Amino acid sequence: MAVPKKKTSKGKRNQRHAIWKGKAAIAAEKALSIGKSVLTGRAQGFVYPMDETTEDEAE
Repeated sequence: MAVPKKKTSKGKRNQRHAIWKGKAAIAAEKALSIGKSVLTGRAQGFVYPMDETTEDEAE
């Protein structure tokens, strides 16, 4: 079984954790931005499927 050679310091651990959290925050911000642009109809360069069955039922 693989074991680390030396104990990782608290500083390294916290730094890695902060980077991981930062990436999640950036991804959440991008997702929110894309969602807002899709809802307002101003989405450019983002393709999402249109449900054609609901349009046929409305007519």
